[in-house]
Formats: sequence, C-alpha cells, structure tokens
Amino acid sequence: MPDAGMKGQFDADALRRKVSDLPAGDTEDAPSVLNPFALQIASQFRDENTSPSLLIGQIRLLEFLSLLALGLLAMVTLTAPDNAGLPTHFAIALLGALVSVIAMQAADTYQIPLLRIAARARRRVVVAWLIGFAASAGTLHFVETGSISITGHFIWFFGTAVFLLIERQLVAFGIRHWARNGIMERRAVIVGGGEPAKQLVRALEQQPDNDIRICGIFDDRGSGRSPPVVAGYPKLGTFAELVEFARLARVDMLIIALPASAEARILQLLRKLWVLPVDIRLAAHANHLRFRPRSYSHVGAVPMFDIFDKPLRDWDSVAKRVFDIVFSLLALVMIWPVMIGAAIAVKATSKGPVFFVQKRHGFNNEVIDVLKFRSMYTEMSDPTAKKAVTKNDPRVTPVGRFLRKSSIDELPQLFNVLRGSLSLVGPRPHSIHAQTGERRYVDVVESYFARHRVKPGVTGWAQINGLRGELDSDEKIRMRTAYDLEYIENWSLLFDLKILFLTPIRLLNVDNAY
Repeated sequence: MPDAGMKGQFDADALRRKVSDLPAGDTEDAPSVLNPFALQIASQFRDENTSPSLLIGQIRLLEFLSLLALGLLAMVTLTAPDNAGLPTHFAIALLGALVSVIAMQAADTYQIPLLRIAARARRRVVVAWLIGFAASAGTLHFVETGSISITGHFIWFFGTAVFLLIERQLVAFGIRHWARNGIMERRAVIVGGGEPAKQLVRALEQQPDNDIRICGIFDDRGSGRSPPVVAGYPKLGTFAELVEFARLARVDMLIIALPASAEARILQLLRKLWVLPVDIRLAAHANHLRFRPRSYSHVGAVPMFDIFDKPLRDWDSVAKRVFDIVFSLLALVMIWPVMIGAAIAVKATSKGPVFFVQKRHGFNNEVIDVLKFRSMYTEMSDPTAKKAVTKNDPRVTPVGRFLRKSSIDELPQLFNVLRGSLSLVGPRPHSIHAQTGERRYVDVVESYFARHRVKPGVTGWAQINGLRGELDSDEKIRMRTAYDLEYIENWSLLFDLKILFLTPIRLLNVDNAY
C-alpha cells in the first residue's frame, strides 16, 4: 500500500494478489444469520435492477434501428420506382443511421443527465441527425440524381427529427420513472462506519444525477466507535453478515470507507468479500495522497480505487446469454434423437422417473434445481449427493453407468440453460451438500464460493482439463476451483467457444466418469 513518500500509482493488482496470500481460515464457514431489520431492508431490494450502461446501450440500439427503418421507408416511398433497388436503399439508410448515432455519441447525448431531461439535448440531437441526413441524402443524390424532390427531403428530415424529439421525451419520462422506482440504479453498501463513512455518504449525495442507492452500512466495531446511524443510514450488521445481505439484496457495489493506509484491515475484509459477484471499491475521496488519474475510477466526482470488478457485467452478460440460447437450441436440434433414446432406455430398464432433479449451488450461491437423466436406482438415489458416486457403485443402473461415462445424463441441463439457471459454459454446479471425505468443499478450499460469481455451466474449463467426475481428494477440488477461477478471470466469448468445441473431444477420456 502507498505511503506519504510514494510517487507511483495505487497498485490494485498487488492488493488483489495479497488477498490470496493471507493465512487460511478467514472465510465464511456458513451463512451468517441476518437480524430482522437487515432482512427487512434486504427484501426491499430483491427485484432485479437495470444498470445505466445497459440502459444506454439499449437506447442507442433503439435509435439506430429506428433511424435505419425511417430512412429506408423514406427512400422506398419517396424515390421513383425505376431507380436503384432495395439493397442500395438499405445501404444508404444504414450509413445515415450509423453516422447519426456516432454523432449523438460524440455529442454526449447518451449521458444519463441528458437522457433524463430531454430539453438539454434537443439541439445536439437535431444537429447529429442533420449530419446523418446529409450523409444519406448526399450519397442518395450521387447514386440517383434527382430521385427525391425538395419536398421529399423536407418530409424525410423533419419527420425523422420530430420522431427523435418525441422518442427522447418518452425516454426521459421513462428514466425518471425507473429512477423513482429503483429499477435504474446501482445498489451500494458502505463497508466501515464512523466519520469516514459519513464523509463518503455526504460526497455521494452531493453528486448531480447520482445513480448510487445506498442500502446501508456494515461495520464490526461497536456503537462507541461506529454509531448505529451514519448520515441517516442505519448500520445493518457486521462484516460477516454483509456477505449474506449482499446476496439477498442483489447489491451491485461494495464501497470500503477505510483509509488506504489500513492495509491489514482492508485485506481481511477483501478475503471475506471478494467471493461476491459485485464491484468492490476503496473510497479515495478523503485520501490526502494523490495518484495518477488512471489509478482512479469515479462515481460522479468521487474518486475510487478499483479493487475487484463484477465479472460478466452489462453487455458481456447479454452477449453470453445470447450465446447460451443460440447454441443450446442448435444442440437440441442436433441431439434430440439421443435424448429421446436415453429417456426410453432409462424408463424401460428401471423403475422411477426419467429425470432426476438435484439441488445445487448456482449464481451468487443461490440454490437451483438441476435436471439430469436418472442414472441410479430410485430407491438408492441420493438427492443430497453427500456420498459421491464411485467406481462400480451399486447404486448406478447399467444404463446409468453408460449415461454417466458418456455424459449423456447431463444433456437435460440444456433446458436449465434455456430457463436461465445455468450457462452452457461455466464452473460446474456442485450439490449443496457435496464434500470430499468428511469435509465440505468450502472447508478444503477457502476461495470455493468465488466460483459462484458467474452462472454455473453444463461444461467448463476444469472439465476440459481432465477434472471430471469424483472429487475424492483435497487436491482435486483445489485444482477444479483454480481452473474455475481462471475461467472467470479470463472469460470471453471465444474462450466459451473453445471450451464448447473441445468438450466432445475431452469426453472420450472416461477415467474419472463413474
């Protein structure tokens, strides 16, 4: 951590590395029980919210498609029927829409303050559309000289301008409504109390058009050093209880209100908190040290040190969801005969249902129901999976043994993917009671719950690297967790695609599949 004599920049990477170097035993052993007041507050934030950056992207896409459609409509209806065909008109309309959106982006019209109050951005929006219109009309005139009259150009320009102004007015109304109802906000918890927390809250409240919603304050110190109410916000519990609160309340950001010099305390905090799928920031507003600008991110004008970022945020999560849906549907189209054959074989060779439903840990440590083809005798099945399946396990049916070795028993999880509880690629979901020997996985690997910062997957990086099936030793669960965390830190769609296409090849290795 920096001191008064340092001239360099704050090294968040070094701080993250130190988290993994702390002595073992300082992680959660079981969910802490929240007090009734904290539970009540958490229940108010159970509903999903939409991040401002995701909303801005949706508005940008809406305007691009609208301009494209209006431009194409204008050229189709206002040009002579014997002029250039639809492909040419589409290309010209595409050019105009693209130039207009780029111009609006350059004019900062996609900032929340300008979207919230449409009157602030009217002139910029019209000028941006004028630039896009000039690009379209000029190209059209070059391709089809005199194809649209002066009146036609007038109708096209002013009709689209009126549409944009009305659309921006409706967007402004929607944003104000969503802000009032908590749909468009970033939910934050202040970690640490006392005077530093008070200063931070006041600084955040002074930001114009602030999208931060402070849910409460958590601090381990007693009321003598950390009062029960700070700047009007209640202290909801201890740091240990914060982990459970953040999961229940769908918190987006944890802001640590401690001085950067309190390295040991910050490290202990991060050891507990980094397993959560949230942004973790260290407030720097009261820090008298000044670092290079790139050391900071900002909430309004309030500087923050970025310690951990939420994985798969905003448009990354959208892209991954589209990837999951497209490839799951393709897979179902290709393998439905295999699935029907497996279902018939399971039903015909042993009593009981075709499918086996098991409760496992999902995203953010939530419990989900995972589908599989039943591979055990019904009377011997173990929904808790407390006892792992071993080689020649008498509980497994002959058909089930083949299904497990070939991983065909996992195919129904494609329906979990379509429902949204699983992803195609991600850390494999483990049973909520899974253990190695007599020890729970979390007792073996202290960073175990960090696997749940993303949705679990039907296949994963650990499985590609040979870690399938039974986890009968501490080393295996440590290695699987390490591969899972490597996947989360290095995620990309290309990485997902690589894992997806390697999966059938690696399934040929059945050494650990029982």
